[in-house]
Amino acid sequence: MSINVNISHREDFPLLRDSNIVYLDNAATSQKPDCVIEAVEEFYHKHNANPLRGFYELAMLATEQLENSRTTVKEFINAKFEEEVIFTKGTTESINLIANSYGMNFLGEGDEILISIMEHHCNILPWQFVASKTGAVLKYLECDMDGLISDTAIEEAITDKTKIVAITQLSNVLGRENPIARITKTAHEHGAIVVMDAAQSVVHVKIDVQALDVDFMAFSGHKIMSPMGIGILYGKKELLNKMPPFLRGGEMIESVTRTDAVFAQLPYKFEAGTDNASGAVGLMAAINYINSIGMEYMHERTLMLTKMCFDAICKIPHIHIIGAKDSNNHNGIISFTIDNVHPHDVSQILSESNVCVRAGHHCAQPLCDFLGFKSCTRASFMFYNTQEDIDTFIKSLSGIRKMMGYGD
Repeated sequence: MSINVNISHREDFPLLRDSNIVYLDNAATSQKPDCVIEAVEEFYHKHNANPLRGFYELAMLATEQLENSRTTVKEFINAKFEEEVIFTKGTTESINLIANSYGMNFLGEGDEILISIMEHHCNILPWQFVASKTGAVLKYLECDMDGLISDTAIEEAITDKTKIVAITQLSNVLGRENPIARITKTAHEHGAIVVMDAAQSVVHVKIDVQALDVDFMAFSGHKIMSPMGIGILYGKKELLNKMPPFLRGGEMIESVTRTDAVFAQLPYKFEAGTDNASGAVGLMAAINYINSIGMEYMHERTLMLTKMCFDAICKIPHIHIIGAKDSNNHNGIISFTIDNVHPHDVSQILSESNVCVRAGHHCAQPLCDFLGFKSCTRASFMFYNTQEDIDTFIKSLSGIRKMMGYGD
């Protein structure tokens, strides 16, 4: 099937449609199309009630909307059962849930937790905490300077002592996709479980949790054009059933006495309090939007924009792209440094041209230290970006050193 990657769909996004902003901070959060905004608005206009709690029609409609979203997510990631889909606030809460409910209860002295050096802090700090409380040992799976994790590194790092492997599918600094299927196969051969952070990959890579055979997977809705404050934890049913609740309170119980409680079945055991129903509705609308335009199209267009920008940056002196030397291994993310110019200054100067990029350590300080810098600038793309966006970015970028007083 031929894919027309020349269509941006920019007109579907009101913030982009109604301004001259060049938004290149998509790895942090994505813009929202009209259909998502309208779905959230419609929920509050027509279906606003506490889901799962009332037997009147409005509450039942809210519950139906929530469960329809769960079904949509199940199909989107190809989970086996709907009860394997847990609503959370986002990737950070999802990974903390796994760390607290699984890690704190099934790890002990001398067990090993393996994470990659390129992890976001949300996939580092929870495991540091688990290790400090259980006596488990936290180890790192190393990559090379291009971000590649070799088969040899995988084989050497995963041993019979390894109980958890927690790894990002796509680095938020390098844009490099990790060999999840290979890692999962090796981990399972040694009796370990795999936790996959899909926060960056979910909008670029079609995720099939059954094909990957990961035990847990987490992502945030705001990365895929849905509202902030809604996220997903996927977990294999047999593991979730063994785990105690992470939070306790309303709706995650079957019954409560003065001294004890019987917890609800999956997925509700892990959804204490009032669910973010409007966020779930927005997530459903975002997934439906993605399905309507096609994940393959989104990925191919993003790669096209990445290559366009990558090739242009390579022609500018004194700029150093971090990671792989080819654009195909950047998946919508280009991080870079400029000789003698601090990334914060780069970001500020670009902002004066209405170009939005991220500067800093990108919540991945161990990776930055490993690669030999404290901070960098990151431009990240989505299918709704345009060649004009890239042109504006490159024009502003190419003049930064001169603006800072350097002659080139």
